[in-house]
Formats: sequence, structure tokens, C-alpha cells
Amino acid sequence: MPETPPMSAQDALVAVMIACSASDQNMRTAELVAIQSMVNLMPVFSGYDTDRIRRVAQIVFDLFEEEDGLDALFGLIREALPERLNETAYALACDVVTADGRHSQEELRMLEEVRDELQIDRLHAAAIEWGARVRHMLP
Repeated sequence: MPETPPMSAQDALVAVMIACSASDQNMRTAELVAIQSMVNLMPVFSGYDTDRIRRVAQIVFDLFEEEDGLDALFGLIREALPERLNETAYALACDVVTADGRHSQEELRMLEEVRDELQIDRLHAAAIEWGARVRHMLP
């Protein structure tokens, strides 16, 4: 496995969003726009160098090619992400997956993996999922 530089907490949040979007091997425009918008507008990304998004995306893509890459990715994310931001990561991931008004089984499985890896309480996860669904509901 190639050497990966340490991630910041913000990088880890970006990595979670990219991993969820790419999990079905189809990163839709709406998902990419959602990622960019969240990075540009959310306080948790204050001061974040948006040029890092490409580097983080490449790390995610490279790890997806490895046999145990998903485990390695979650290891990097858990190492970089303070526990207090675990629910934030899950909320961002849910927003990305629902941004295009549809979700694949692969994306749902990835969300489940994120929920488990970041130890999101099931009741909290349900509230986060509901919030994402209503925010992205089509007229």
C-alpha cells in the first residue's frame, strides 16, 4: 500500500463524503456540487484549503483499489477525526448520498459502514438520515 500523508480532521470529513459518493463507482454531479458547497460554506471547514480535496480524493480512490483499502481508509479517518465530529461526518455523508435525489444499494451499504465504523448511535443515525432526506426532498 502506498504511503499516505496524515489527514487533518477536515480531510477526514472530505474523505468520508468522497468515499460515500464513489462507493457506487458513479460520482454524480449533484454529489460533487454538494461536497464542494459544504466545504465552502460549513463552519467545520473554516480555513480549509480546498486544493486538498483533490489529494484526499486520490487517497480514497487509491485505497478503493487495494484489497483491504476500505479498512485502511477507515483507519485513517478514525485516526484523524475527533470523536466529537463523528456525527458530523455521518451527517455530511448522508447529505452527499441524498444530494441527487436517489441512492444506490452500494451507497446505503457505505453509509452503514460509516455508521458502524464511527460508532454512531442508531437513534442518532435515524435522526441524521431523516434530516438529510427532508433537506433533499424533491418538490
